[in-house]
Formats: sequence, C-alpha cells, structure tokens
Amino acid sequence: PGTGDPGLTQTSGDLDDYYSIELLAGQTITLLVADFNVADVDLYLFSTDGEILDFSVEEGEIETLVVPADGTYIVNVFAFFGASNYILAIGSAAQKIATRRSPPSTDIIPWQAIIKYREQTLPRAAKEDIVHRFGMSHRAGAQNRQQLLTMERIAFSQQQHNRLGLARDKKARLLNPDLQARWETLVSIKTLRRDPAVVFAEPNYRVHALAVPNDTAYPTQWHYPLINLPAAWDMTTGVPEVIVAVIDTGILAGHPDLAGQTVPGYDFIRDPASAGDGNGIDPNPEDTGDGGSLGGSSFHGTHVSGTIAAASNNGFGVAGVAWNARIMPLRVLGIEGGTSYDVNQALRYAAGLPNDSGTLPEQRADIINLSLGGGGFSQSEQALYNDLRDAGVIVVAAAGNEGSRNFHYPSSYDGVISVSAVDIQRHITSYSNFGSDIDIAAPGGDNGTDVNGDGFPDGILSTGASSNGFVYSFLAGTSMASPHVAGVLALMKSVNTNLSPEDIDALLENGDLTDDLGNPGRDDQYGHGMINAERAVSAALTASGKPPADNPRIGASSSLLNFSSAANSLDLAIQNRGSGELQLAKIDSSEDWLSVTPQDTDTNGLGLYKVVVDRDGLGVGVYGGQITVSSSINTITINVLMSVIDENAGGNVGQLYLLLVKPDFGEIVAQLEVSGNSGLYRYQFQDIPTGSYELHAGSDTDNDFFICDAGEACGSYLTADQPIVIELEADTHSIDFPIEFLVNIPTVNASNSAGTDTKISRRAPESGRKIER
Repeated sequence: PGTGDPGLTQTSGDLDDYYSIELLAGQTITLLVADFNVADVDLYLFSTDGEILDFSVEEGEIETLVVPADGTYIVNVFAFFGASNYILAIGSAAQKIATRRSPPSTDIIPWQAIIKYREQTLPRAAKEDIVHRFGMSHRAGAQNRQQLLTMERIAFSQQQHNRLGLARDKKARLLNPDLQARWETLVSIKTLRRDPAVVFAEPNYRVHALAVPNDTAYPTQWHYPLINLPAAWDMTTGVPEVIVAVIDTGILAGHPDLAGQTVPGYDFIRDPASAGDGNGIDPNPEDTGDGGSLGGSSFHGTHVSGTIAAASNNGFGVAGVAWNARIMPLRVLGIEGGTSYDVNQALRYAAGLPNDSGTLPEQRADIINLSLGGGGFSQSEQALYNDLRDAGVIVVAAAGNEGSRNFHYPSSYDGVISVSAVDIQRHITSYSNFGSDIDIAAPGGDNGTDVNGDGFPDGILSTGASSNGFVYSFLAGTSMASPHVAGVLALMKSVNTNLSPEDIDALLENGDLTDDLGNPGRDDQYGHGMINAERAVSAALTASGKPPADNPRIGASSSLLNFSSAANSLDLAIQNRGSGELQLAKIDSSEDWLSVTPQDTDTNGLGLYKVVVDRDGLGVGVYGGQITVSSSINTITINVLMSVIDENAGGNVGQLYLLLVKPDFGEIVAQLEVSGNSGLYRYQFQDIPTGSYELHAGSDTDNDFFICDAGEACGSYLTADQPIVIELEADTHSIDFPIEFLVNIPTVNASNSAGTDTKISRRAPESGRKIER
C-alpha cells in the first residue's frame, strides 16, 4: 500500500496475485522478481481448501517451490513490500538453477536468529528496543560481534505485527505447526534485516557434511548433454596451457564464474567514442558496454567466454565446455559495433604476430573464436587468415543470424570453421545462415521455446550481466553456437597438443567430430554435422596414438520432452554416448496417448525417432508419461509432459508496443500498440519511407514508458541479441519474430552467500526504447 506507480490500487495496495494451476508431482514453480532491489516478492503454494502447503520467502531475484503431488493448486505471488514486475514459470522435476537461495527452510532451527547490530552508532537502549519490539531475548554472543537471539513462540499481538508485517494474515493459513514455525522465523528475520540498526540478520542453520559440489545451473544447460559433453569430460576438462582468444566486446573479469579463467588480453578499439573507456588501444579488455537500440549493453563477450571456459565444478553458476582451459579476452566491439581493422589487429595479437599494440602475448592462442561478422570479402583479410593458419591457430566463427544463404564474413573465409546454429531438437534455427560455406553445427538455442519443460527458455545459458550486477543469461544465435565448437576444440588440444588446423579439417571431413544431421554427408545447413564432444576428444586421443577404452552407453538428446498445449510431435535422438558397440533392445511408452516410431535409424536401432502425442478423448488437464529405452548395456528414461486446454482459451504476453527504429541514430520513426490473439500479434506499419530500419517489440508492464525491462516481454527481428537491419524498398510482408520474457539468473558463490551486488554500467542512452503515450 502506498507504493508503486500512481493508479487505482496505489493507496490500498495489491498484495496478492492468485493462479489456479493443475500440476504434477516434482514440477518446479519459479518466481523471477524483476525489481528485487526495491521490492520483496514471495511465493506460496495453497491447496484448493486454502491451506498453505509450502512457501519460498527469500529476498533476491528468485523464489522456487517443488510440487508435492499431482493435483490442482493455488499459486500465490505476494508482495512483502514494494512493487515489481515478475515472471512465474512452471518447470520439470529435475531442474535446479543458480540462485541466491539459502539452504532449505527445513535446515533452520526455528525461533532463532543470528544478528549483528550497528554498534558504533547504536545505544544499548536501542538494541533493547529491538528485542522488545520483536518479542526476542538474548541467548549467546557479545557486543561488536554476532549474537544469537531467540523468539518468543507466543508473542503479543503488536510484537507479531512487528515481526510479520503485511504477511501476518498468512499465519492462519499455515496449519502444519512445523511449517508455521519455520515460516514465522524466516519472515521475522526478513523484517529484522530492514531495520536500520541491524547490519545483518540470518537463520541459525543446521549444518551437515557435504558431498563434492557441482554447478547449480548445469541442469539448465541442455546444450551440453546435446553435444555429448559429459562423456568427453570423463576424458578431459581441458588444461590451462590451452588458450582460446575471444575477439568480441571484451569481458567482465569480475564475474564470479570467470575469475581466474583468463590470461592477459587487450583492448583494440581505436575510436575512444566507441570504446567508451576514455581512450583508444590499451591493455584493459574490460567490457564497459556496447549500447544498442533497446538501450542495454549485451556483454556479449562475457557470455561467449563463459560458454568456452566458465569456472566449473565450483558449486554455483554454470559450467564451461573446457573449464580448465583459459580465455584471452580481446576487445574490438564497442558502442555501435567495431571495425574490420580493429578485428584484424586483435587477430594478429592472438596469433603472436606484429600488431598495432606494439606488444605480443606471452603465449599465443591455440584457438580464436569470432562470434561477430560484417562487411564483404577482402583479399587482405583472406591473406591474414592464411597467415593465422600457417601459424597453427584454429579459427572458429559464427555463420551469422540473417537466416540467409548469403556469404558472411569472417566465417566464409577459407580456413575459418563456419558454425551454424541448431535448437534443442537438433533442427537448424530460423535465424541461422546456411550455404556452401557451413562447416559444422552447434547449439545456438531458441528463446521462444521450452521443449525440455524446465520453465526457462531454450536459449544458451552462460555468464552475463544486467544493470543490477552479474547474472547468468539466456541468449540465442550463431554467436552462441561458435563457442561450443571452440570449447570442444580446446578439449581436443588438451589431449593432443600437436593437432594442426589441417588435422582438424581432415577429422571434420571424415565425420570424426560430429553427428551427421540432415542429408547424409555434408549439407548446406549442418555442414558435416553437429559437434559431438565425445567423438571429437576420442578422435584427438586416437590421433595421438592413445585411443580411449570402449565405454558404450545409451543416451538421448533430451531427458524430458515438453509438448505443452500445441505440439503434437517432437524428435528424439537415441545415441551411443560412448565408444564401442551396443544394441538397442526396445523402446516402451507408459501411456496410450504416447507413441514412439523410428524415423532414421541404423542397424543397431540408434538414430532419430518421432515421439507423438494423441490428445483425442482426453479431458482438459496436464498429463505426464515416460519413455523407457533399453539397450544391451543400460536403460534410460525420458519424461514427457503434455497438456490439453480449452479450445477457446489462448495465451499471450499482454499489450505490446512495436517500435520501428533508425539503426544509426536510434530514432523511433513509428510506433504501434497491438494486442494478441492466441499467442499471435498481427501488425501493420503504413506510409513508411524507404530506408534502413530495425524492428523491436516489448511490453511495459510497470507503466514506466520503457519496454523490455526485466520481467517484461521483449523481441527484435530477427533475434533480440543481434537485431538485423530491414532494407525497406517496397511493401514488405511476413516480418515475423518471437517475443519472449527477459530471464536472468543471479550469481551466487561460496564466499558470498548473499550473491553479488556489483553494479554493471550500461552506457547506451535509454531513449532508444522509450515509448510514447
């Protein structure tokens, strides 16, 4: 009450949103809070009788609950204080993500709090006042350090009011005494934290011996099992002596999953205005922001670097493909992009060749990743790539996001490995370039789908940043596909340092590094196929004279298929995830409405299968099933989710604003407001002059006159990460593109359990995404 933007509910407040949802046991309910720095929003799970069954009352970006059993539930989003946009997502059972979340509430000792006062400015009477107001007593500890307090279990009504604040009405809905005790303890501690006299207030946790930790967001990185990385990691996770140069926007070296993962780099942006750091070429590749017509910085190089070599097996965040390799960050892209000359200087530096910096790296890069492109063919640049190849450097580049057959440089140069992008179904994406220059495919993602049902978009999850600090972000594009290949090449070089660019070409052309997709042999969409990390590392070991021992095991392209309410069929690849021979025995489905049929399989039964759901005769609801795949070696299970909805029901992301923008100056030349119908938004701009434009769309849920804030829907043609320019010369039709909610996952690490609050600068002007009303 009394907070948020002016409107009908500002005075009285709108504390609760309720959703009636049919859920399956083990599904996750995730609340992503956009404005967590000025608001605290909690998540409750009610029975249909109104009893609170579970809760998540953290204070950061994410609240998460797990559904206890199949049934219909009431999901409650509650504003503990402040106002915020939010996204509510329903995911599959086995997904865990990196969050600032504390240990489970079952691990706390009820009615206890650990507190530290601001001793320098706080008189004794003030501390006694806090104890009295909250109905607490001192149990242990001393002045100038943390103290253990206990809460009175039956407090006076005013003390309960002070403890629980606006949440006090929830207490009567908590019928389980243990659950109520934990809830009141946690909510009271949240209220204590807001008192200016308190430095910190925390639960008193029970502690246990821990197993070896792993990266908490790894289950969300579907793109790694897709390319068989776990089997490759059994052989190597990379070595620090292998260096991958990332020529991009630079790096956020302070990101907790990139600390210690780099060697010295360089900033080759010659123009100080583009660099945004006050100077031209300098030895600091820190990313100060690249701007963009939607007003935010991409921190593109940080995302690419995380895919290649994020710190891994450290108990938080994401994993990198070759996590023991090292990144050489080279900055060439600033505000409004970069220049080919600056890129060429960075290429020369990475390869240990003379360049405009006047310096050379202590050790040249083994591999260069170029998730960038622009311009046409250049004879001098082709000569440079020949020099890089002669120096023994392997160059990998993104094929481009124009969805066209046109040549794209630098990926189309001879001697450069050109990477197209596939989605979670191993299909070529709508944005990926294709053609005779494509060498290989890798996961690039699609933020407009959730085929694996984890409640998050099927983009590529890696290190990133927002205006609130370091995060993990989902991006999609061939820029995301290329570092998968670069990382796998780093694994190969880790087990066989003698591999040359010519060796890699020969192994690629022989099919030793990939799974063949599309037409047999090389084709213009997938090149020689999708990168397979296990096959690639095995090929490198074999080439060194040390072939790996056979270790056959059956695997699938996904552990869960989410048909949602629209899809009728999805692809499932059944593969041998190791070396050696195995035979498929049988495939069973648990439900009559679920069937599996072979599409393109070999004599061992391995290959592509079509999974089909039949909704005829099924009532409205959510359905779950399983596919069991048995082989001569092992058995695996693939979970299936499917829903049947009322034919008259349709979903959308709310009112959208479409902006037609001049890319050079960020000038909005036209704006439309459109409403959705069953998930589709139809639009038409009229009387637009010929010229070059970018097209952006987004919602403005918080009514601040800016689209694409955190927690709001957003999209651009052809991808939100890298919009392409529309050359308008005549009436143009079918400019279609996906709209998705912006989702970031916060960082957390062992040394800072509260997560990072480091602010990241965003240098671009906000006017590029402001709307008019």
